[in-house]
Amino acid sequence: TPLMMACTRQNLEVIKALVEHGANPLLKNKDGWNCFHIASREGHPQVLQYLLDVSPGSWDTESTIKRTPLHTADFTAATDNSVLAFVFPPRCQYKPESGDKCGVTPFMDAIQNGHVNIARLLLEKHQACPTAVDALGAQPLHRAAVTAQDEAIQFLISELGVNVNGRATTLQLTALHYAAKEGHVHTIQTLLSLGADIHAKDGKSRSALHAACAGQQAAAARILFHAGLQDAPDGTGTLARQLARKPDVIQVFQEMSVST
Repeated sequence: TPLMMACTRQNLEVIKALVEHGANPLLKNKDGWNCFHIASREGHPQVLQYLLDVSPGSWDTESTIKRTPLHTADFTAATDNSVLAFVFPPRCQYKPESGDKCGVTPFMDAIQNGHVNIARLLLEKHQACPTAVDALGAQPLHRAAVTAQDEAIQFLISELGVNVNGRATTLQLTALHYAAKEGHVHTIQTLLSLGADIHAKDGKSRSALHAACAGQQAAAARILFHAGLQDAPDGTGTLARQLARKPDVIQVFQEMSVST
């Protein structure tokens, strides 16, 4: 709608004129976003203030995948805490663990995108749970390992006391498994420095080395070897090296055979 388009800009006078001429702030687009969603995404505190003044219930909305304006603000307003002031109580009353269709909470969004300052605010103002799980059973720590957000990982473990070896999903994966599968070498080093168990195995008795090889991540396999992890069979008798397909991954095992 014209009002939604106006909310993507900073021109508050145009927004006011449209509302005064009957534009409805509660209408949604095809993705289920209303004007408050859009203003949150764009990071316009003055627009949010006005929308709440003329339509106090505009905050109470979800997209088609159950994402609230609080989720949206986390992504794009990471350096603008004035925006978040409008999506916290008393003006807005989002549930502390309002997850989207995948069970992702605003805190998880902040952590997996490296917005530690937003995560702090959500803990303080929104009673966020740092160990909540998504629909698959993964915690913020595991999601941060997937996206290589090392500062967020440090924050979770060192400041909040999250268990670095905590398990995720029915496969019982650790953050180290996730980082290895994605090939995030620096994140692997960060997790190990914070006490991650390099010998941890998942529910199928697969180590992080299995995860690295399944993901065809040569650099990750190499750093795990150098950190002291040895290849060993999983619950089905499969070695990590048997999962290697790419030449550079196979070469890592050849190098280790020569060195030993």
